[in-house]
Amino acid sequence: MRDAARASAPIGVFDSGIGGLTVLRALRRRLPAEDTVYLGDTARVPYGPKSPETVRRYAAEAAEFLLGQGIKLLVVACNTATARALPDLSESLPVPVIGVVEPGAREAARRSSSGRIGVIGTQGTVDSGAYEAAILALRPEAVVEGLACPLFVALVEEGWTEGEVARLTAERYLRPLLGRGIDTLVLGCTHYPLLRPLLQEVAGSAVTLVDSAEATADAVQRELERRGLGAPVAAGQGAARYFVTDDAGRFRRLAARWLDEEPESLETVELARTAGGPRPGASRR
Repeated sequence: MRDAARASAPIGVFDSGIGGLTVLRALRRRLPAEDTVYLGDTARVPYGPKSPETVRRYAAEAAEFLLGQGIKLLVVACNTATARALPDLSESLPVPVIGVVEPGAREAARRSSSGRIGVIGTQGTVDSGAYEAAILALRPEAVVEGLACPLFVALVEEGWTEGEVARLTAERYLRPLLGRGIDTLVLGCTHYPLLRPLLQEVAGSAVTLVDSAEATADAVQRELERRGLGAPVAAGQGAARYFVTDDAGRFRRLAARWLDEEPESLETVELARTAGGPRPGASRR
């Protein structure tokens, strides 16, 4: 039987910073009737260089906060947190949990004809081997090539997603992977979808790009349908609330650019002090 109250609850999305906004954008386009709550742990970004134990603790704190917002499903929109913390979160939380690695890996395994698959991401994501393990679990014969592309994050946050600097950087990074004959390239960082037109141009039409943000939105839609938790279509455009742990002004500027809409509800919180709501006196912008 459909649980109307749970179906009307929001989807929670968290990331170590702002990159998860690409996942949120994909979700809001795919599921416009759904309410969403986004948490960016901007005070402690990046998660990549931190120990697995620290990442798991941060992820647990973020999840606890979002549970306090009454979410019906949690999206871990951070590749590092997915790689390090997803099993623990899936086992301990009372709501379904979806990360960004498995959906992207599944789509890459499905779409590659040769089984030669490239994965680009941050150093932490590449070092974790999470995408390689997920792809090989689906296609044991596949050859997976991982490559860290740290400058892409800086380019995206500066808004340099096209032009000579971005093109030269992309060509330098992708040359080794393209030389190994990959036919599929996974964008294994939530910043990278904003570079997709440029990366496709550099990679060429023979290489299929897999956007993990879009693949994650697909997975969320399927999970909601499977559980009968989709919001009523008649509800109209879903509301979006945003929380950050630091620098709300910068987040607001980037969110307006990435989402093509100004965040109407943005609050600053301290995860270490609270669970389930903003701390008293949290700034509202």
